[in-house]
Amino acid sequence: MIKAIIFDVDGVIIESAEIKTKAFAMLFADYPDKVAEIIAYHQKNAGISRYVKFRYFYEKLLGQELSIQKEAELAERFSQIVLEKILKAPFTPGAIEFFNQSKDRYLFFIASGTPEEELRNIINHRQLNRFFREIHGSPKQKDEIIGDILDRYHFQKEEVVFVGDAESDCTAAERVGVFFIARVSSENPELQNCRWKVNDLTELDTILDNISSY
Repeated sequence: MIKAIIFDVDGVIIESAEIKTKAFAMLFADYPDKVAEIIAYHQKNAGISRYVKFRYFYEKLLGQELSIQKEAELAERFSQIVLEKILKAPFTPGAIEFFNQSKDRYLFFIASGTPEEELRNIINHRQLNRFFREIHGSPKQKDEIIGDILDRYHFQKEEVVFVGDAESDCTAAERVGVFFIARVSSENPELQNCRWKVNDLTELDTILDNISSY
């Protein structure tokens, strides 16, 4: 029986995945020949920290050293581009209804690649904090967050589900050994191959029932 659900935020609870994709394109607009590669890497690894992506872009794609100062500047510009839009972005269909209807049935947690302080600001502003037992963001890795929740709450692996929207989310769930539900969209067509998937959170109850009887 499922006892806990751990959610990513962007593209899972809030329709903000495309906002961040466009932000990376804007941030690296001075490298037009690399933008397609940058976007492809971001979409495949949507669940990981923006700082990890910045380092990869500079070292692997641009062949440049990324100084601490430049990294901080990129992070600040990125936040300026996305934060206001995320605070106004719509919720994923079915999200609030699911939380309201199921808050007494499951424990809810957040594991996001967004920096934790910024993440908490978003969650509080969107009045979502009332639903979640714990909220975790970067620099912690998602598999680390999930594993820590399992240990502290004494959950069995088969009692926990992670809902994400990136290959890196699926990998994190597999590393720990919990169920993974993919929220599929035009941003992540590769997740269509996942065993458990939803188009939006109106379908989540049905998938959870299927997993429980699996």
